[in-house]
Amino acid sequence: MEDVFIISNKQLAATASGKFYIKAFCSDRTAQMTARIWNATREMFAAMPDGGMLRIRGRIENYQNNLQLIIEQMWAAKDGTFDIADLMPHTERDVDQMCQRLFEICDSLRNRHLKALVRAYLDDEELMNNFCRAPAAMNFHHAFVGGLLEHTLNAMEVADAVCKFYPKLNRDLVVAGVFVHDLAKTWELSYENAFSYTDGGQLVGHIVKGAIWVEQKALDAQKALGEPIPRPLIDVIEHIILSHHGEPEFGAARLPSTPEAIAVHVIENLDAKLMTALQLTRGEGAAESNWTEYQKMFNGRLYRPDTAPSDEAGAAATEARAGETAAMQPGAQAGPQAGAQPGTKSPENREANGVVVVGKLSINNPLFESSPARKR
Repeated sequence: MEDVFIISNKQLAATASGKFYIKAFCSDRTAQMTARIWNATREMFAAMPDGGMLRIRGRIENYQNNLQLIIEQMWAAKDGTFDIADLMPHTERDVDQMCQRLFEICDSLRNRHLKALVRAYLDDEELMNNFCRAPAAMNFHHAFVGGLLEHTLNAMEVADAVCKFYPKLNRDLVVAGVFVHDLAKTWELSYENAFSYTDGGQLVGHIVKGAIWVEQKALDAQKALGEPIPRPLIDVIEHIILSHHGEPEFGAARLPSTPEAIAVHVIENLDAKLMTALQLTRGEGAAESNWTEYQKMFNGRLYRPDTAPSDEAGAAATEARAGETAAMQPGAQAGPQAGAQPGTKSPENREANGVVVVGKLSINNPLFESSPARKR
């Protein structure tokens, strides 16, 4: 295979025999995998971008039931030879509409102190711009540009719906807690050209940084409101952030100890796990078998088929199959691509940087199936 990919998290290491090799992540908008360069040099390591684009030629290997890319050659990715939309996954939803809906929910808060605190975040233009672009995670749920906004809004909508069934649950605290719980991921993650952790993100993390931000935003809210933000309110919001991962083994600094903290943990975890499960079972390239590979998040494999489709969907599928059968009957007029294999392209020889590239190499692995670039 040869193409332009994003290289991130590069590391220079040595084998048992003392020879250098390079390990990095290689990704496009569809997937990420580990890449290696054997018999590497320090000069090769210095020439590789970290969090940037690189044209590479290599091969895919199966190592201990995991795919890895062995890089054999690499060149600088020239402008105009790639589309950034092919490399960075983006939310499919309208960002402006999501932002508008998020502001509407925040404006519905009825406690003036909490509303002023939330407004201090919303008035931070740089933070909100980053919030609309940041992914919600590196590899699992909502790992795409705009993913943090989509995840947060989903959870806020669920919180708004769920709180109606529990009158004693403080709806303002739950909704506001969901809004702020992951905001520090805008600082923890780097997402300019590739998804990676910032130095501060690795040293401190979004949970602790998010709690620190509450203290700072409370001072801004106090100035705007003209009165102090009650200390117990600040403590409870900080507790929601510190406990939203649920268990210490998953990164929580505290166990959820209020009904509202429990609600935020359950709701945001629901959205994260459902998004991941649906992508694995019903997402692009997810139909090659009835079962996924082992998934660490779920401690097992997931069953893919939707066994109870709506009658309308079943009728549409039957009609589509009937049309395909009719098209295959003798005398049927061939379409514009009759005789061509799906997904194949005519080979084209071209020369780049002194290297002759024959056609566009492809492999029949769902991780690298081509898909149309999204318009930005």
